[in-house]
Amino acid sequence: MTITFEASSSNPPLAAVLVAEYVKDVIQVKVNWGKNTLIKLSNDMSFNSNTAIARYLARLASSVKLYGNNTLEATEVDHWLEFSVGRLGCPSEYKDAVEYLNQVLGLRTYLVGDSISLADFSVWGALRGNSEWLATLQRKQAPTHVSRWYKFLSAQEQFQATEKSAPKLATAATTKAGGSSTSTKKEDAGKFVELPGAEKGKLVVRFPPEASGYLHIGHAKAALLNQYYQLAFDGTLIMRFDDTNPAKESSEFEQVILGDIELLGLKPNKFTHTSDHFDIILEYGEKMIKKGQAYVDDTEPEVMKQEREQRQESKNRSNSVEKNLKLWQEMLKGSEEGQKCCVRAKIDMNSDNGCMRDPTIFRCKNEIHVRTGDKYKAYPTYDFACPIVDSREDVTHALRTTEYHDRDDQYYWFIEALGLRRPYIWEYSRLNLQNTVLSKRKLTWFVANGYVDGWDDPRFPTVRGVLRRGMTVEGLKQFMVAQGSSRSVVMMEWDKIWSFNRKVIDPVAPRYVALKKDEMVPVNLTAAKEEVKEVAKHPKNVDVGKKKVYYSSKVFVEGADAETMSVGEVVTFVNWGNIIIKKINKDSAGKITSLDAELNLENTDYKKTTKVTWLAEHSLGAFTPTVCVNFENIISKPVLDKDDDFKKYIGHQTRFESVMVGDPELVNLKKGDIIQLQRRGFYICDQPYEPLSPHTGRDSPCVLFYIPDGHQKDMPTAGSKEKTKQAKPASTKQEQKGGKKKEEKKAESQVVSSADSTAVQAMVDKITAQGDLVRKLKSEKADKSAVDAEVKNLLALKADYKKLTGQDFKPGAKPQAKTPAKTPAKTPAKQAATSADPAKVDAIITEITNQGDKVRGLKSKKAPKEEVDVEVKVLLGLKAQYKEMTGTDYKPGATGGKKADSKEKTHNPGASGDKKTETANADPEVTALVTKITSQGEKVRTLKTNKAPKDEVDAEVKTLLALKAQYKEKTGSDYKPPGSGGGRDKKEKKEKEKKSKEKENKEKPKEKPKEKPKEKAKEDKSSAEGAKKQSRLGLEAKKEENLSEWYSQIITKSEMIEYYDVSGCYVLRPWAYSIWEEIKSFFDKKIKALGVENCYFPIFVSHSALEREKTHIADFAPEVAWVTKSGQSELAEPIAIRPTSETAMYPAYAKWVQSHRDLPIRLNQWCNVVRWEFKHPQPFLRTREFLWQEGHTAWSNRKDAVEEVYTILDYYARVYEELLAIPVIKGQKTEKEKFAGGDFTTTVEAYIGASGRAIQGATSHHLGQNFSKMFDITFEDPGQPSKHQYVHQNSWGLTTRTIGVLCMVHGDNRGLILPPRIASVETIIVPCGITATLSDADKNTLLDKCKSYVDLFRSANIKAKADYRDNYSPGWKFNHWELKGVPLRIELGPRDMQKNQFVAVRRDNGEKVTLPEEGAIEKIKALLDDIQTSLFNNAKKERDAHVKVTSSWDEFCTFLDQKNLIMAPFCGEIPCEEKIKKDSARDQDIEPGAPSMGAKSLCYPFDQPAEVSDSTICVYPDCNNKAIKYCMFGRSY
Repeated sequence: MTITFEASSSNPPLAAVLVAEYVKDVIQVKVNWGKNTLIKLSNDMSFNSNTAIARYLARLASSVKLYGNNTLEATEVDHWLEFSVGRLGCPSEYKDAVEYLNQVLGLRTYLVGDSISLADFSVWGALRGNSEWLATLQRKQAPTHVSRWYKFLSAQEQFQATEKSAPKLATAATTKAGGSSTSTKKEDAGKFVELPGAEKGKLVVRFPPEASGYLHIGHAKAALLNQYYQLAFDGTLIMRFDDTNPAKESSEFEQVILGDIELLGLKPNKFTHTSDHFDIILEYGEKMIKKGQAYVDDTEPEVMKQEREQRQESKNRSNSVEKNLKLWQEMLKGSEEGQKCCVRAKIDMNSDNGCMRDPTIFRCKNEIHVRTGDKYKAYPTYDFACPIVDSREDVTHALRTTEYHDRDDQYYWFIEALGLRRPYIWEYSRLNLQNTVLSKRKLTWFVANGYVDGWDDPRFPTVRGVLRRGMTVEGLKQFMVAQGSSRSVVMMEWDKIWSFNRKVIDPVAPRYVALKKDEMVPVNLTAAKEEVKEVAKHPKNVDVGKKKVYYSSKVFVEGADAETMSVGEVVTFVNWGNIIIKKINKDSAGKITSLDAELNLENTDYKKTTKVTWLAEHSLGAFTPTVCVNFENIISKPVLDKDDDFKKYIGHQTRFESVMVGDPELVNLKKGDIIQLQRRGFYICDQPYEPLSPHTGRDSPCVLFYIPDGHQKDMPTAGSKEKTKQAKPASTKQEQKGGKKKEEKKAESQVVSSADSTAVQAMVDKITAQGDLVRKLKSEKADKSAVDAEVKNLLALKADYKKLTGQDFKPGAKPQAKTPAKTPAKTPAKQAATSADPAKVDAIITEITNQGDKVRGLKSKKAPKEEVDVEVKVLLGLKAQYKEMTGTDYKPGATGGKKADSKEKTHNPGASGDKKTETANADPEVTALVTKITSQGEKVRTLKTNKAPKDEVDAEVKTLLALKAQYKEKTGSDYKPPGSGGGRDKKEKKEKEKKSKEKENKEKPKEKPKEKPKEKAKEDKSSAEGAKKQSRLGLEAKKEENLSEWYSQIITKSEMIEYYDVSGCYVLRPWAYSIWEEIKSFFDKKIKALGVENCYFPIFVSHSALEREKTHIADFAPEVAWVTKSGQSELAEPIAIRPTSETAMYPAYAKWVQSHRDLPIRLNQWCNVVRWEFKHPQPFLRTREFLWQEGHTAWSNRKDAVEEVYTILDYYARVYEELLAIPVIKGQKTEKEKFAGGDFTTTVEAYIGASGRAIQGATSHHLGQNFSKMFDITFEDPGQPSKHQYVHQNSWGLTTRTIGVLCMVHGDNRGLILPPRIASVETIIVPCGITATLSDADKNTLLDKCKSYVDLFRSANIKAKADYRDNYSPGWKFNHWELKGVPLRIELGPRDMQKNQFVAVRRDNGEKVTLPEEGAIEKIKALLDDIQTSLFNNAKKERDAHVKVTSSWDEFCTFLDQKNLIMAPFCGEIPCEEKIKKDSARDQDIEPGAPSMGAKSLCYPFDQPAEVSDSTICVYPDCNNKAIKYCMFGRSY
C-alpha cells in the first residue's frame, strides 16, 4: 500500500518530507508538491500539519526507530518537536532558543540518543526554513555546535535529496544565502581555496596514509581537508592505504587508522589499497624498461646516493634493454642477484631538481606483504605508484603538502611517460607544531625506547594521544577548519589548538573541587550543620545537571589560601556563602595548622571578598582519592633545526603527578569525562575511581589528566586574593615563566644598540628586499637553481647581520640609536665611580647579573656552542659598559653606585623592595631580631661543617626557625638573608661564589706554570661545549640522585635490555637471559631432586575456563589480553592469553586424578605470562610480558602439601642469597596480601636501599582445597572406597623480576655489579700494551698468552673470556666490562708476561692486585668467592641497618620516612591494615612515576624480633586489638 501526502510548495513541511525520504525502504510514501500540506487517511481522519504527519510516518515505520529506542527517548523527541514549532519558530525567542540548542549539542552528535531521530529532522527543518539562520550561517556567526550539527546533517543523502526536491528551498538558498547551500558551507570555512577546475559532483580526492603507525594531527589536517572538498563539491573521497613497503605495513595499524578516521567523522566513499594495483604497476614498470625509459641498477645504495648528489650517471644507465629485462626477471623472482638491484627511471641526471635525477621506482624485497603474502618480490616506490593509482582511481585533485613540491615534476613526468590521465596537484602547508615531532620514524623511536607509554600517550601528537589528553573531535575539527588550505608555512604553538578546544568544553564541563592532599588546612566552623544540598554542576548551564555538595562544621581549604587570610576577614566559600575568620592557629614554626571561623550567610555581598574552594568532612560523603597529572612537551626545544638531532632535546621528565583529595562526586566520573576543577583548570578522566577490591583490599584513585586551555598564563589555583592592604611580591608565576624572554629582549636590544644604527637599518632593508625576492620566485614556481641561488644570498645577508649585531635576524628588527662612544677617562678610578649615576650603575649591575645567569643556564643545559657564544658576547659588552661608567672592572658582588656603608641597606633583609619590610626595618626590635637570626644561622652552619650530632643540629635549627617566625609576625613577610637578590636561591649564590673564586684564581700570578696544563684541561672539559665528543658509554644519571633514570640507563647500557615497539614489552638480550639461565639451572636441579617434572601448557585460555575461576581471576581481569581475530575474521569466542596458568592446568588435573595412587602430581613449567593493564612499566620489575616458572602440585593430604610450601620457599631464599648475593626475609603474608583463593602465602622479601622500598622476591602458596573444589579435582578415599576427597594444592613462582632486583641492589654509578655465581663471564681478560711500536711477534705472543689463561681458567670451571677487539683501547674495554658488571678483570701486558704475573681488578670495590701465574686458579677462585661473600655482606649490612623494631606509631611513621622497614606488633585485621597504609602515607614520590604510598604489610617474619604477650596491642593507635605477631611493614614495589 502506498501512502500519499501533499506537501506545500510555499511552506515546505521539511520534517515530514525527511521522514518520508528516510523510511521509503520500509513503507511506500509518495510526496506530491502542491498548495497545502495534507495527508488523508480516511473520510473521517486526516492530518494537515508538518509535525503531525512526521509523527504518524515515524510511528508507522517503527522498525526504523525514529521515535527513539525507549519511552524516555520518545519523550525527548516530543520535547524537540514542540521546541521546533514553539521557541525556535517564535521571532522573539529565536536567539535564546538557538543558544539553548548550542549548549545541548556541546558533546552530542544527535539530539536524542546515539542515532538520528525525528527530533533532528524537526529542528533541522525549522532552521533550514529560517532566513535569519541562513544569514547568520553565511556571515560565519552561527554558534559553533549548532553549526557543526547542521552541516553534518546537511551533508547526508536524505537531507540533500529533500533540499533538491523542495522547490521553494532552492530559491530561498539562492536569494538568502547567496548561492547554493553548498557554497554557504564553503564560505563558512573561511580559509579554503577554491580548487581550480573542480566541478560539483565530479570531484574525486584521496587520503593515502601509510599503515606504519597511528595518525597524528598532521594527518588529521590532510584527512579533514580532503573531506571538506568532498562535501563542498558533492564529490568522492577515497581512503587509500599506501602499502608499497611490506616492511612497514601492519594490519594492526590499518585498524587503528580506520578507527581514527571514524573518530574524526570522516565518511570515505571508497576504501582501497595501493596493492590492489600491483599487477598493473608492474606492467607499467616493464613497459618503461622496454621503451628505454627505465633501467635496472645494482649500484650500492650509498654510492648511488653520492652519484645522484654529484650528478654522475650510473654505470648501468646505458645497459641494453635485454640486460635490463633479464635483471628485472631476477627481481621478480626475488633471487640473490635480484635483491641487489632496483629499477630507476631514466629522466635527467643533470637536473637542478634532485627528484628528477633518475629516481628509484622499484626495489626488490624478499619479505611477506600483509595483504599479498609472498606473491610479489619487486615492490614499487610510493612516488611511482602514486601517480598511476591516482590516475586509475579517477582522482581529479591530488592534495599534497608543500614539502612534496620538488616531486611534482617527477609526478607529472610519470603521467606523461605512461600516457595516463593527468590529475591536478593542489599544495597546502603541512601542520607544524612546536616542541614535538610529526615524523612517524621519530614517533616510533619514542614508543620503542619507552619514553612514552604507547601511541596514545597524552604527550604524543597522534589523534589518539591528543584525544586522550582531552582534545575533543569538535575542537580538533574547528582548529583544522581555521587552518584551511593555505600554503603559508607557519610553526604553531600548541596554545592555539587548545584554545579552540576550550571553546568547546567550557560551556559544558561540570565544575568540581580538589585540594592538594599535603597542603590542606582544616577550618572549624561553629554552628555549621552537617547537611547535603544539590547545586548546579555548571554555574551558567543548568542543562549540565546537578551535583551534591556536602556541608559540615569541619572543612578543608588549601594552605596557600589559608596563608592569605587574616583575623576578622570576610571570605566567600564557593557554593556556600560568606564566613568570618575568627582565629588563625599556628605551630612554633609559624605554619598555619587550623582556622576558626563562623558562618555569615546573611551577608550576601561577594564583590570584594576572596573566593575559596573547600571540601567538607562529612559522614555521607567520603573524599575521592585523586591524582592530577600534568605533562610537559616531549621535545624541549621549540623548533628543531634541520640538522638537529631530536634525541638531544628529549624532555626526560615530562609527567608530573599531584596527589589530591577530591570532591565526593568524583567517584561518579567515567573514563573520558571532561570536567573543570575550580581554580585549577580543565581535566579529563583517564582512569575512574575504583573502590576497594575484595581480593586485594586496594582501591584505585581517580586519575585526571590536565587539559591545556590555550592560556599563556596559568589558571590561579590557590592563594589568589583581591587585597590592597598587604604588599604583594612583584613577580607572578607568569613573570617567572617569561623571565628568560625578558632577559633575552634586554640582551638583544643592548647588542643592537652597540652597533651603528644606520648600518644595521641598511642591512635590515637588504634582508627584507631579498626575502621578498625569494618569496616571489617560489610563488611563481621559478627554476629551483634560481631559487637556491637567491636563498644563499639571503642566508649570507643574515650572517652579515649577525656579525654586525651579535644576534640572529628576526623579521621586524629595529636597531636602537647608537650611543656616542665616550673618551676613556684619564682621572683615577674613584673619580669615575663618583661621577657615575648610582641608579644607572645599579641598573647595569642588574643586567650583568641577569645575563650571567642566562649564560650559566645555557651551559648547564648544554645548549649549542653558537648560542652560548652570542650570549657571552652580550655579557662582555655589558661589563665593558660597567667599566666605562665606574672606571673599574666588574666583579661579582659589586654594590654599584650606592654607599656601601649604609647601615639600613646592609642589614635590610627585605632587599626585594617590599615597602612594608623596609618600614619594619626601622624598628629597633626588628634590627635586633635580624642580628639574632644571623648569629643563629652562623651557629647552625658551623655545627653542620663540624659534622656535629644530628640531635644537636636539629635543636639549633628549631631555634633558628622560631626566630624567623617571630620576624614574620613582626614584619608580615618571610626573612630573607642580606644580599639575597630579592629571592635568588642559595644554589645560584653558591655558583656565583664559585665562579668568582675561579676568576680570581685565573687573575693571580701563575706561580706554578707546570700545573697549568692539567688545570686547563679540567676546565676545558667542564666548560667547552662540543669541543670533544663524548662516547656516552658510561652512566649519566646517579643512583642516589635519580634512581629511575639510573635504572633505565644501567639496563640498556649494560646490554641487558632492548626496548620494543610494544609498550611494556622488552627484548632480553643475552647478557640478561644468561642470568635467567643460571637461576633456571640452579632451581631446576633442586625441584627435580624433589620429584617435580617439567611440562608445558598452552598460552591460550578459553573464555569459559576463565569464567569458572571468576573469583580468583578477578584481580587479573583488567590485565587479561584477549585474541579476538584470526587474520581478518572475528573469532567466535575471544581467547585469553594466560595471566597465570591455574585455569589452563587444573581442568587437566581433574581428568588425570582418579585414585590416591595418581597423587601427588608435581608439575612445573618454565614459560611466559601476559598481564596487560598497568600505568608505569619498568623493565624486569613491572612488564606486560615476563618469564617465570610456576609450579602446581596436588596432594592427598595437607601435611605433605604444607611441607612442600616451605621447602620451595627455602629454595627461593637460596636463589637470592647463594646466587644473587641478596639477603631476604622469609615470612607469611597477611590475610589482605595473600594470594586470592589460597589458604596462606609465604614470601621472600628483599630490600632496595636506594629507594628505601621492599620488593617481593618470590612466593609459595598453599591453596588448600579451594581450587580443587572449583575444578572438581577429587580422588577416591582409600579408607572409604565409595567416598571421594578433594586434593590439597600448592602453587609457587619465581620471575625475571629477580634480574631487576639484582641490578637495583648491587649496581653503582659505574654500572652493574654481578655476583660471580650468576655471571655468564666471571673473569674478563684484557690484553694491554699493544702499541704501534710492539712487534707483531710480541703481539701474537701476548694474545696467545691471553688465550692460554682463558683455557686454564675454563678447565677449572671458571667462566672466563678475553676481549681481543683491536678497534677499542684497553681503557674503553675496562669501562665497558665494568658497566656490564663482570666480577673480575685481568689485565695482561708484555711486562706482566715477562714477569709471569698478571693484574686482577675487582669490580665490587675496584681493588687492584698483582698475582703470580703460579697458583693462578686457586687465587682467582678465592677472589671470586670473596667477591660473592662481600656483595652479600654489604647488602645484608645495608638491609639490617634499615630494619627497625617498634611498637610506637610515631616511631613507625618516622622510621618509614627514613626509608626503613618496620617490624611492629599487628592484630592482622584487614580494616586496620588499610588504615595503617592510609595514615602512614606521606605522599613522597620515591621515584619519578612510582605511586605514592603508605606502609604496606610485607609479611609476618618467621624469625620474630620479639615475643608477643597478652598485653601487646596493635601498633595502630586507634586499634586496641591484641597483636598476633610482629609484622614487617614498608613501602614496596
